[in-house]
Amino acid sequence: MANSKSKAAISVMPSVPAAAVMSFLKDTRGMINWTARDLSNALGIAAAEAAKVLTIMEMQGYVKPAQSGREWFTTAEGQAVSASKLPHLKRERVEAALEGLKQRIAAARKDFKSPFKITAAVAFGDFLGDQPRLQAPDVGIELAPRKGEARAKVSATENKARAAFLKHLRGKNTPLNVQPYQEWMGKRAHRKLL
Repeated sequence: MANSKSKAAISVMPSVPAAAVMSFLKDTRGMINWTARDLSNALGIAAAEAAKVLTIMEMQGYVKPAQSGREWFTTAEGQAVSASKLPHLKRERVEAALEGLKQRIAAARKDFKSPFKITAAVAFGDFLGDQPRLQAPDVGIELAPRKGEARAKVSATENKARAAFLKHLRGKNTPLNVQPYQEWMGKRAHRKLL
């Protein structure tokens, strides 16, 4: 009996990482309302999976249905938990920052003295939509050691070196949130930077 209950609970839970869901909530900051289809398209998930995500977000108090019943809006709690900010950046500034990062990535990939190889780089955020004002885009960059074999466990020293390398790639005074790449980033709506 307990086994059937745990199987039922597993089938109800979505397979979408919480970080991916939070990235979507962050993207909705400048929107009045959005749909389950918007969620599905942004995260690259099926409608049934989006329905599960919506149920959990509603239970958490992060979203509420709009009066129409077909649309949703993100609550103040959803905005806070997703670390969204009021969109204030001009599209031109965001596009220039992404282009600059793309150039720095290309230069780093050609630098054989660099301690890391960049194997993936994707940008995502509200800039993928058509809003006039934007938040700083999120960028996921995957690094691999240039020399030697990849290790299953990364040392604290190497983690510090990776963080410094990503900070250098980000550049100074750029409106970008550069972070280590995670698999879900390549599955959601994004722009490739490689």
